[in-house]
Amino acid sequence: MKAIEELTDELLLFFNGFASWESSVIRSSDLTVSEAHAIEVLGQYGKMNMKNLAQKLGVTTGTTTVTVDRLEKKDYAKRETTREDRRVNLISLTEKGMRAFAEHHNFHLNLTEQMVSNLSEEEIEQFHKILKKINAETF
Repeated sequence: MKAIEELTDELLLFFNGFASWESSVIRSSDLTVSEAHAIEVLGQYGKMNMKNLAQKLGVTTGTTTVTVDRLEKKDYAKRETTREDRRVNLISLTEKGMRAFAEHHNFHLNLTEQMVSNLSEEEIEQFHKILKKINAETF
């Protein structure tokens, strides 16, 4: 059981460090953490409806609606209705949103490079495989 406790301590240290880093990056902008996460998803996957965005974020559509409302007010995202069903809104990033995505994504890439800088190529591959397995089975 001691190994699980030590792993838990390391995971908490990692999570708290990552959350602190992310908060400091986001504090330098006019975005909240949830808004930045929505921009990250839209930047990676492109235009999508509210339900898909909510699923990717792991939150309810109600929560996502509030986030998208704020992103629209700040001119980071826009809603478009589809011709097939005018009740369906597709959310996409504006130019401002695309710039914010690129900047935030680069911060993530730099952090990842920094995190694995003392690992060998083999260790990086192992770490990647382990994370994929954990994510697939847990989230």
